[in-house]
Amino acid sequence: MPSYGQYKRLREEIDKYEGGLEVFSRGYEKFGFTRSAEGITYREWAPGAKSASLIGDFNNWNTNADVMTRNEFGVWEIFLPNNADGSPPIPHGSESVWILLQALKDSIPAWIKFSVQAPGEIPYNGIYYDPPEEEKYVFQHSQPKRPKSLRIYEHIIINIELQEPKINTYAEFRDDVLPRIKRLGYNAVQLMAIQEHSYYASFGYHVTNFFAPNSRCGTPDDLKSLIDRAHELGILVLMDIVHR
Repeated sequence: MPSYGQYKRLREEIDKYEGGLEVFSRGYEKFGFTRSAEGITYREWAPGAKSASLIGDFNNWNTNADVMTRNEFGVWEIFLPNNADGSPPIPHGSESVWILLQALKDSIPAWIKFSVQAPGEIPYNGIYYDPPEEEKYVFQHSQPKRPKSLRIYEHIIINIELQEPKINTYAEFRDDVLPRIKRLGYNAVQLMAIQEHSYYASFGYHVTNFFAPNSRCGTPDDLKSLIDRAHELGILVLMDIVHR
Protein backbone atom coordinates (compact mmCIF):
# COMPACT_ATOMS: atom_id res chain seq x y z
CA MET A 1 0.00 0.00 0.00
CA PRO A 2 1.27 3.52 -0.74
CA SER A 3 2.66 5.20 2.35
CA TYR A 4 2.27 8.77 3.51
CA GLY A 5 5.95 9.22 2.74
CA GLN A 6 5.35 8.34 -0.91
CA TYR A 7 2.42 10.74 -1.07
CA LYS A 8 4.49 13.50 0.51
CA ARG A 9 7.32 12.96 -1.96
CA LEU A 10 4.99 13.01 -4.98
CA ARG A 11 3.16 16.05 -3.66
CA GLU A 12 6.44 17.92 -3.21
CA GLU A 13 7.48 17.03 -6.76
CA ILE A 14 4.16 18.28 -8.12
CA ASP A 15 4.59 21.53 -6.20
CA LYS A 16 8.17 21.90 -7.46
CA TYR A 17 7.81 20.94 -11.11
CA GLU A 18 4.15 21.53 -11.94
CA GLY A 19 3.32 24.68 -9.99
CA GLY A 20 1.11 23.00 -7.41
CA LEU A 21 -1.73 20.50 -7.31
CA GLU A 22 -4.33 23.00 -8.56
CA VAL A 23 -2.30 23.77 -11.68
CA PHE A 24 -1.44 20.09 -12.14
CA SER A 25 -5.14 19.19 -12.14
CA ARG A 26 -5.78 21.44 -15.17
CA GLY A 27 -4.13 19.06 -17.59
CA TYR A 28 -6.65 19.94 -20.28
CA GLU A 29 -4.85 23.28 -20.69
CA LYS A 30 -1.54 21.59 -21.45
CA PHE A 31 -2.10 18.10 -22.83
CA GLY A 32 -3.50 17.03 -26.16
CA PHE A 33 -3.55 19.61 -28.93
CA THR A 34 -2.96 23.25 -27.99
CA ARG A 35 -2.97 26.04 -30.56
CA SER A 36 -0.82 29.17 -30.57
CA ALA A 37 -0.16 31.90 -33.10
CA GLU A 38 2.95 30.02 -34.23
CA GLY A 39 1.52 26.52 -34.63
CA ILE A 40 0.22 23.44 -32.82
CA THR A 41 1.73 21.62 -29.85
CA TYR A 42 0.75 18.07 -28.94
CA ARG A 43 1.55 16.44 -25.58
CA GLU A 44 0.75 13.02 -24.14
CA TRP A 45 1.89 11.26 -20.96
CA ALA A 46 3.23 7.77 -21.69
CA PRO A 47 6.14 6.97 -19.36
CA GLY A 48 6.46 3.39 -20.60
CA ALA A 49 6.82 4.27 -24.27
CA LYS A 50 10.22 4.05 -25.97
CA SER A 51 9.29 6.19 -28.98
CA ALA A 52 6.24 7.98 -30.30
CA SER A 53 5.08 9.80 -33.41
CA LEU A 54 2.07 11.90 -34.32
CA ILE A 55 0.44 10.65 -37.50
CA GLY A 56 -2.69 11.40 -39.46
CA ASP A 57 -4.12 12.72 -42.69
CA PHE A 58 -1.95 15.82 -42.39
CA ASN A 59 1.30 13.86 -42.89
CA ASN A 60 -0.02 10.91 -44.92
CA TRP A 61 0.26 8.63 -41.87
CA ASN A 62 4.05 8.71 -42.10
CA THR A 63 5.43 7.44 -38.78
CA ASN A 64 8.81 9.06 -39.48
CA ALA A 65 7.51 12.52 -40.34
CA ASP A 66 6.69 13.91 -36.89
CA VAL A 67 8.63 12.07 -34.20
CA MET A 68 7.95 13.20 -30.63
CA THR A 69 10.44 13.85 -27.81
CA ARG A 70 10.14 12.67 -24.19
CA ASN A 71 10.91 14.65 -21.03
CA GLU A 72 12.06 13.26 -17.67
CA PHE A 73 8.46 12.82 -16.50
CA GLY A 74 7.33 10.62 -19.39
CA VAL A 75 5.54 13.38 -21.30
CA TRP A 76 5.93 13.15 -25.07
CA GLU A 77 5.74 16.38 -27.04
CA ILE A 78 5.97 17.77 -30.55
CA PHE A 79 5.52 21.26 -32.01
CA LEU A 80 4.25 21.68 -35.57
CA PRO A 81 4.84 25.19 -36.97
CA ASN A 82 2.28 26.86 -39.19
CA ASN A 83 2.51 26.36 -42.94
CA ALA A 84 4.29 28.99 -45.01
CA ASP A 85 0.97 30.66 -45.84
CA GLY A 86 0.08 30.93 -42.15
CA SER A 87 -2.47 28.12 -42.18
CA PRO A 88 -2.42 25.53 -39.36
CA PRO A 89 -0.24 22.45 -39.95
CA ILE A 90 -3.19 20.18 -39.14
CA PRO A 91 -6.42 21.21 -40.89
CA HIS A 92 -9.63 21.36 -38.91
CA GLY A 93 -11.57 18.11 -39.27
CA SER A 94 -8.62 15.95 -40.28
CA GLU A 95 -8.06 12.56 -38.71
CA SER A 96 -5.13 12.50 -36.29
CA VAL A 97 -3.79 9.52 -34.37
CA TRP A 98 -0.99 9.31 -31.85
CA ILE A 99 1.12 6.17 -32.21
CA LEU A 100 3.49 4.24 -29.93
CA LEU A 101 6.00 2.88 -32.40
CA GLN A 102 7.76 0.33 -30.20
CA ALA A 103 4.46 -1.50 -29.62
CA LEU A 104 3.41 -1.15 -33.26
CA LYS A 105 0.04 0.05 -32.04
CA ASP A 106 -1.70 3.36 -32.54
CA SER A 107 -4.10 5.11 -30.21
CA ILE A 108 -6.50 8.02 -30.32
CA PRO A 109 -5.05 10.95 -28.34
CA ALA A 110 -6.29 10.71 -24.75
CA TRP A 111 -7.24 14.40 -24.77
CA ILE A 112 -8.93 14.45 -28.17
CA LYS A 113 -11.95 16.78 -28.32
CA PHE A 114 -13.84 14.99 -31.08
CA SER A 115 -13.88 11.37 -32.26
CA VAL A 116 -16.21 9.59 -34.65
CA GLN A 117 -16.93 6.15 -36.06
CA ALA A 118 -16.68 5.83 -39.81
CA PRO A 119 -19.80 4.27 -41.39
CA GLY A 120 -19.64 0.50 -41.09
CA GLU A 121 -16.57 0.55 -38.83
CA ILE A 122 -16.21 -0.28 -35.13
CA PRO A 123 -13.04 1.67 -34.11
CA TYR A 124 -13.25 5.38 -33.41
CA ASN A 125 -11.16 7.93 -35.30
CA GLY A 126 -9.64 10.91 -33.52
CA ILE A 127 -10.53 14.17 -35.27
CA TYR A 128 -8.52 17.38 -34.89
CA TYR A 129 -11.26 19.86 -34.01
CA ASP A 130 -10.30 23.52 -34.30
CA PRO A 131 -12.70 25.49 -36.53
CA PRO A 132 -11.52 28.75 -38.10
CA GLU A 133 -12.36 31.82 -36.02
CA GLU A 134 -15.21 32.79 -38.34
CA GLU A 135 -16.81 29.36 -37.87
CA LYS A 136 -16.35 28.89 -34.12
CA TYR A 137 -19.46 29.11 -31.99
CA VAL A 138 -19.38 32.16 -29.72
CA PHE A 139 -21.51 32.14 -26.59
CA GLN A 140 -24.06 34.95 -26.52
CA HIS A 141 -25.58 34.38 -23.07
CA SER A 142 -23.98 34.10 -19.65
CA GLN A 143 -24.72 31.32 -17.20
CA PRO A 144 -27.82 32.08 -15.09
CA LYS A 145 -27.39 32.63 -11.38
CA ARG A 146 -28.09 29.55 -9.30
CA PRO A 147 -31.62 29.74 -7.88
CA LYS A 148 -32.41 29.02 -4.24
CA SER A 149 -34.27 25.89 -5.30
CA LEU A 150 -33.13 23.74 -8.22
CA ARG A 151 -35.72 21.92 -10.29
CA ILE A 152 -33.68 19.57 -12.44
CA TYR A 153 -34.83 17.85 -15.62
CA GLU A 154 -32.65 14.80 -16.34
CA HIS A 155 -32.25 13.80 -19.96
CA ILE A 156 -30.22 11.42 -22.12
CA ILE A 157 -29.92 13.17 -25.47
CA ILE A 158 -29.03 10.01 -27.39
CA ASN A 159 -32.44 8.52 -26.58
CA ILE A 160 -34.57 7.77 -29.62
CA GLU A 161 -37.49 10.07 -28.93
CA LEU A 162 -38.54 11.36 -32.30
CA GLN A 163 -41.11 10.01 -34.71
CA GLU A 164 -38.30 8.77 -36.92
CA PRO A 165 -36.12 5.76 -35.91
CA LYS A 166 -32.95 7.73 -35.23
CA ILE A 167 -30.90 9.18 -32.37
CA ASN A 168 -31.74 12.64 -31.11
CA THR A 169 -29.24 15.45 -31.79
CA TYR A 170 -28.01 18.44 -29.85
CA ALA A 171 -29.77 20.75 -32.31
CA GLU A 172 -33.09 18.93 -31.99
CA PHE A 173 -32.87 18.98 -28.21
CA ARG A 174 -32.05 22.70 -28.32
CA ASP A 175 -34.96 23.59 -30.59
CA ASP A 176 -37.65 21.10 -29.56
CA VAL A 177 -37.03 20.00 -25.97
CA LEU A 178 -35.51 22.98 -24.15
CA PRO A 179 -38.57 25.25 -24.70
CA ARG A 180 -40.79 22.49 -23.32
CA ILE A 181 -38.54 22.11 -20.26
CA LYS A 182 -38.82 25.85 -19.69
CA ARG A 183 -42.62 25.78 -19.97
CA LEU A 184 -42.82 22.95 -17.43
CA GLY A 185 -41.09 25.13 -14.84
CA TYR A 186 -37.65 23.52 -14.65
CA ASN A 187 -34.65 25.79 -14.06
CA ALA A 188 -31.88 23.24 -14.68
CA VAL A 189 -31.23 20.36 -17.04
CA GLN A 190 -28.85 17.48 -16.35
CA LEU A 191 -27.39 15.99 -19.52
CA MET A 192 -26.56 12.30 -19.33
CA ALA A 193 -24.26 10.24 -21.57
CA ILE A 194 -22.56 13.41 -22.78
CA GLN A 195 -19.02 11.98 -23.13
CA GLU A 196 -18.03 9.90 -26.14
CA HIS A 197 -18.72 6.22 -25.57
CA SER A 198 -18.58 3.19 -27.83
CA TYR A 199 -21.38 1.08 -26.36
CA TYR A 200 -24.76 2.72 -26.95
CA ALA A 201 -26.59 0.51 -24.42
CA SER A 202 -24.25 1.59 -21.60
CA PHE A 203 -26.16 4.89 -21.26
CA GLY A 204 -22.84 6.68 -21.61
CA TYR A 205 -20.99 4.90 -18.82
CA HIS A 206 -18.49 3.07 -21.07
CA VAL A 207 -16.55 6.25 -21.83
CA THR A 208 -13.94 6.05 -24.57
CA ASN A 209 -12.94 9.74 -24.81
CA PHE A 210 -13.26 11.78 -21.63
CA PHE A 211 -12.86 15.20 -23.27
CA ALA A 212 -14.97 14.63 -26.39
CA PRO A 213 -18.76 15.10 -26.47
CA ASN A 214 -20.92 12.33 -27.87
CA SER A 215 -20.47 12.55 -31.66
CA ARG A 216 -23.71 10.65 -32.34
CA CYS A 217 -25.54 13.85 -31.42
CA GLY A 218 -23.39 16.39 -33.25
CA THR A 219 -20.19 18.41 -32.98
CA PRO A 220 -18.69 20.21 -29.96
CA ASP A 221 -20.03 23.49 -31.38
CA ASP A 222 -23.51 21.98 -31.61
CA LEU A 223 -23.29 21.21 -27.89
CA LYS A 224 -22.14 24.77 -27.19
CA SER A 225 -25.16 26.08 -29.08
CA LEU A 226 -27.44 23.88 -26.95
CA ILE A 227 -25.90 25.18 -23.72
CA ASP A 228 -26.12 28.78 -24.92
CA ARG A 229 -29.81 28.38 -25.73
CA ALA A 230 -30.44 26.89 -22.27
CA HIS A 231 -28.74 29.89 -20.67
CA GLU A 232 -30.88 32.20 -22.79
CA LEU A 233 -33.94 30.49 -21.33
CA GLY A 234 -32.60 30.86 -17.79
CA ILE A 235 -31.81 27.15 -17.48
CA LEU A 236 -28.64 25.93 -15.79
CA VAL A 237 -26.84 23.03 -17.50
CA LEU A 238 -25.40 20.18 -15.44
CA MET A 239 -23.43 17.33 -16.97
CA ASP A 240 -23.16 13.77 -15.70
CA ILE A 241 -19.42 13.19 -16.07
CA VAL A 242 -17.86 9.72 -15.74
CA HIS A 243 -14.29 9.62 -14.38
CA ARG A 244 -13.52 5.95 -14.91
